[in-house]
Amino acid sequence: MPHPERRDRLRPLLTAAGLDALLVTDLLDVRYLTGFTGSNAAVVIGADPTADVLCTDGRYRLQAGEQAPDLELLVERPSAPAAGASVPAGATLGYPSDTITVDGLAAVRDAVPGRRLRRAPGLVGRLRAVKDDGEVAAIRAACALADTALRELLDAGGLRPGRTEREVALDLEDRMRRLGARGPAFETILAAGAHSAVPHHRPTDAELRRGDLVKIDFGAALDGYHSDTTRTFCLGPAADWQRDLHALVDAAAAAGRAALADGATVTDVDSAARDLISDAGYGEEEFPHGLGHGIGLAVHEPPWLSRTGTGAVAAGQVVTVEPGVYLGGRGGVRIEDVLHVEPGRPAVALTTLPRELVEV
Repeated sequence: MPHPERRDRLRPLLTAAGLDALLVTDLLDVRYLTGFTGSNAAVVIGADPTADVLCTDGRYRLQAGEQAPDLELLVERPSAPAAGASVPAGATLGYPSDTITVDGLAAVRDAVPGRRLRRAPGLVGRLRAVKDDGEVAAIRAACALADTALRELLDAGGLRPGRTEREVALDLEDRMRRLGARGPAFETILAAGAHSAVPHHRPTDAELRRGDLVKIDFGAALDGYHSDTTRTFCLGPAADWQRDLHALVDAAAAAGRAALADGATVTDVDSAARDLISDAGYGEEEFPHGLGHGIGLAVHEPPWLSRTGTGAVAAGQVVTVEPGVYLGGRGGVRIEDVLHVEPGRPAVALTTLPRELVEV
């Protein structure tokens, strides 16, 4: 991964914000900038690259040397105050006001007398929102692994009446691990029958029954990156209302994917799918969540496709599109894909599972 190049891309943002250096404490941001994956770390990135410092504790001395050999290493705990103290007196140090705790900030403030502290939220997040080629390849690999696991589950007859939601979810997660995933990207949503109308239902010991809609929202964690896919199945022949509902959500998902393009506002992309569902008479049952979100080192990260979101989609972002309709007491449908936004062309799906209603 091009960690030095990422740090160099951050430096102009520091200069524009009037900062001599930025203290980074979020572990995913640390990983993005340095490659270090330990559970305790902070990094200072300077407007001048000679100020860059990675700090962790003694447990990770060797690991830090292997993963971030190009950075000066401090071994001290707590790491954030120690890293902040490496900044020269008189410097202006930005801190991540959107993620640091009150106590954490107090500890940093005590450790850096003579330095000016300034709020600097979201600077690394602005870089992380646009993925480089290696990140896109990593997300594509996570999507392919998860897709393969679900195909294997279906081919083995693992989605059938009599099994419980919990059994099927654990089966799918185990298949992802066997294929090489570190684990699921998040707790699998396996929702059958009336439970499929609950957007974020947690699997229970309820048995799947013939005629159920079964919504599966799942993903794989692979090499630090994540996938996130949803498909909805029917156990046995689908009733007319189930077919109609699935067809509506499928059309909304297609509209959202078509609207996902470089420069499109996040609200317009959301509206492309949401308005289609509302116009069909399901305004009260349309998805209460946003249409989608960025995905990468975190499962949920900017940009946020929603009716209350701000900003526009940019080339290089990797974003989900996941509309749904949820009929309380009956069942629901969600269809979700991960897409890469490319300049001058429609977004490209990184997920490969078929979207049509499958009767199992």
